Amino acid sequence: MPDIFDEVDEDLRAERARQFWLRFGTPILGLLLLVVAGVAGWQGWRWYETRQREAAAVAFIAAHRAAEQEGADLAAIAARFEEMAATAPAGYRTIALLRAAALRAETGSRDQALALYDRVANDAATDPLYRDLASLMWSLRALDAGDPAVLAARLAPLARPNEPWSASARELAALVALRAGQRDEARRALEALAADVTAPRAIRDRAQRIAAGLAG
Repeated sequence: MPDIFDEVDEDLRAERARQFWLRFGTPILGLLLLVVAGVAGWQGWRWYETRQREAAAVAFIAAHRAAEQEGADLAAIAARFEEMAATAPAGYRTIALLRAAALRAETGSRDQALALYDRVANDAATDPLYRDLASLMWSLRALDAGDPAVLAARLAPLARPNEPWSASARELAALVALRAGQRDEARRALEALAADVTAPRAIRDRAQRIAAGLAG
């Protein structure tokens, strides 16, 4: 008798398995195919991204080296960096725009440089470190002709303690105050910066020299 029950139980299991596969076999196979296709697609996308980053790195280095050559056409190379930024992955897009802005400023195209710095500073997808750097560079390039009130407002958040560009922003803010005729305020800010051991030594030394000149 036990053998009969075992056979019946085995038949029932086989029938249930058959019914299960009749009912769910196609969706399961379809799901497995989707998983396989998804993994293959992901691997393919990673390969594509890697190729894109490698191509961007090669293009960036080539343009950078071209800019370092004596007699280089910096305006043309700036345009080259801008073109590169249009298709480069996020990280390379940012540094290409920053490099293009620096070259535009170097060749006297101040408005174009400021526009490029603004583009990086206002791009929410860009790392905050580079957005703040772009704002800092915008302020530096606008220092001679920009509105002191606008410059001071732009530098204020960058000059807060523990911000990555704080020392540089404080130095520029002091120079903005000096431009606005606030000589004593500028001197005090520079003296405080010169005494700040957390600031880079080069900035501290420069702040001390300028403050001493203002005091004299």
